[in-house]
Amino acid sequence: MSLRSVWNEAHDVPYVCRVKVGSILLCGIAIATALYLIIRSERKKAAVGRREMQLFLVGYIIMSICEIFTVGEFPLESKVRIAFTGVHIGVIIAATWMLMLNAVVGYQIIDDGTPLSLGLILVSAAILLVGTGYIALDTGYDWTGYWHSSYDDPRYRNIALYVLYQLAPLVFLVIFYVLETVLVLRVLGETRPMIYLTLAAILFAIGQVFNYAISSHICNGTHGKIDGALFETLFTLLAVTMVWVFWSSITEDDWPMPVGNTYP
Repeated sequence: MSLRSVWNEAHDVPYVCRVKVGSILLCGIAIATALYLIIRSERKKAAVGRREMQLFLVGYIIMSICEIFTVGEFPLESKVRIAFTGVHIGVIIAATWMLMLNAVVGYQIIDDGTPLSLGLILVSAAILLVGTGYIALDTGYDWTGYWHSSYDDPRYRNIALYVLYQLAPLVFLVIFYVLETVLVLRVLGETRPMIYLTLAAILFAIGQVFNYAISSHICNGTHGKIDGALFETLFTLLAVTMVWVFWSSITEDDWPMPVGNTYP
């Protein structure tokens, strides 16, 4: 999904690839998986950052729903698809921001699960969602004409969207990885969880390679039936699952039971 897709929808330009059933099915699986992980998280009563992790998973669910209509290109009117595209771009940056804050929560600077912790995450994520979504929607609908110059460039260059959609999420993910690495190795003194965290990073990177480097070749080779977005959705799902496994491996499932008779 890119500025080109926003422009195509705004000007009724036909897509090369249409209705990607595989991507839609994978999005459905991603939604079901995230719901399952939310339920599993609920059972981990003593886990640090339980509510915060659930917030991230909710963001991932919303992102997957949007992908059905953007990446999956479910049949919609062009104006409606622009709306889903704008929300999708906004949710991507909001979800990666919440994931980064999940790493901060692990340091217990603020007690996890409190209204303050959850409120800060929700408000800051909402600001990013609304701000990024507005830029994407204004680009697609051309409400103010401020971003119309983006269409004059043959590459449909929009610096603001590029920074918010491409660079910012990457920065958030790198910070998340670094913070969690320090927490696991220096604070907790463990190494095994790093296997899960690193595997999540590798899976995510593979998905991006499919989406940006190999997608056009797959699309041309299959005559538009599938493209790299299918594999990007798959590997992102696997990466999110491994992030949850990593988080689960460094948290407690329940409060420790007292040993022996505590009464005199």
